[in-house]
Amino acid sequence: MAEVVNTKRVTPSMMRVTLGGDGLAQFTPAGYDQWFRLFLPRAGQDMLRLPTRSSALWYAEYLTTPKARRPWVRNYTVRAARPDLNEIDVDFVLHGDGDQHAGDAHPSGPGAGFAEAAERGTRVGLLDQGIGYDPRHAHDWTLLVADESGLPAVAGICESLPRDARGIAVVEVPTAEDRQEVRAPAGVELRWVVRDAADAVPGQAALAALRELDLAGSGGAVHAFAVGESSLATGARRYLVGECGVPKTHVDFVGYWRHGRSSPG
Repeated sequence: MAEVVNTKRVTPSMMRVTLGGDGLAQFTPAGYDQWFRLFLPRAGQDMLRLPTRSSALWYAEYLTTPKARRPWVRNYTVRAARPDLNEIDVDFVLHGDGDQHAGDAHPSGPGAGFAEAAERGTRVGLLDQGIGYDPRHAHDWTLLVADESGLPAVAGICESLPRDARGIAVVEVPTAEDRQEVRAPAGVELRWVVRDAADAVPGQAALAALRELDLAGSGGAVHAFAVGESSLATGARRYLVGECGVPKTHVDFVGYWRHGRSSPG
């Protein structure tokens, strides 16, 4: 269990919620794109009822809970951790379509709604799921591609890479004001891509920017990690493997959400 300590609008499209409390003493920060299940109370619930199992059986237990007593559950990424204070920061995307891994992108969805209305002391539940970024081969440089829902993951990875790491991170955001400060190694170039129109499909501008990169000139073996809207993640893998000849084992991809489709309740 954790509770809301603070909220802050960090950019027009991102709300940062700081979670804390004694329960987070059980949470072990691992860096990179560490993600977790976040359990949120539904409207009218007087208490948060969490599954008692932390193994893969938690979901079966969750589904047997009557919906009136069942909390919302969504996936989120740790943006920053302060274990000395038992605190973590979580960024929620506030605009767009569908539920996103960084947060619920739709303003009326449970994640964004929680972030915008969260009050100090509001209780939530967390189930740590570990790290998704997992190079399983020797590589010379890193390629990261994401939309705003993957920005927390890219930021966490950049801030966890070795200081001598080389690479490129391509991050698409809705507006120029949605760019954030990211502490990356000197050898990792962060390229921001701003969407041209509010009704454009998120992730397509990042995919176009990926196609413009001179991958052959980067030198050596690459480990690529593409996250965000589903067509961005799958499109990046298809391009890297099918057109650039990158081995499949050198490309990891995760579709956090699908444009035009909300996550089930």
